[in-house]
Amino acid sequence: MITAEETTPRIPSVRVSRRRFIVLGATALSGWLIPGHAIASSFWQRDRALSFYNLHTGESVRATYWSDDQYVPEGVQAINYVMRDFHLNLEVQTDPRLLDLLYALHYQLDTTAPFDLISGYRSPATNAALRLHSEAVAVNSLHMYGMAADIRVPGRHLANVHRSASALRRGGVGYYPRANFVHVDVGRVRYWGA
Repeated sequence: MITAEETTPRIPSVRVSRRRFIVLGATALSGWLIPGHAIASSFWQRDRALSFYNLHTGESVRATYWSDDQYVPEGVQAINYVMRDFHLNLEVQTDPRLLDLLYALHYQLDTTAPFDLISGYRSPATNAALRLHSEAVAVNSLHMYGMAADIRVPGRHLANVHRSASALRRGGVGYYPRANFVHVDVGRVRYWGA
């Protein structure tokens, strides 16, 4: 298991400026409601942690990415590393809105299980290579900007993950039952799949 303390970048990372990161984080907090739950502002003020198991690399991480009213650089970096393009060993700064979307989805699903990560960041080269084998890979995929993840959640039916992600109305949600994953992103709100 990789912890925030053990994670060090092996190659230079693409970075988002601190100002842009803070602005994106503030934007992510505005207007969040989780349907069916009365969420007090304290929901967003408490420490936020995410857990992932990368199905391709076998790596796992549990990292607190928000604490004391700010993003925790070490926690975010640990998540960035596990969500990297493992084909080329490249990583980018994950959009903080995606982290918060996944945090809210985890809450909505009422689980302590880590997310099974099928795909996080994809470099343009990897995205182009995947497009050669699948029509489902978008030319300008949000995976290339650290704004998307393909996931499933152990112990939760895929249809429930899909419904919960859709109910959040925080971006795109793709449903891929044959491939056994749900795509979530923080682009415009839209839905597709079976």
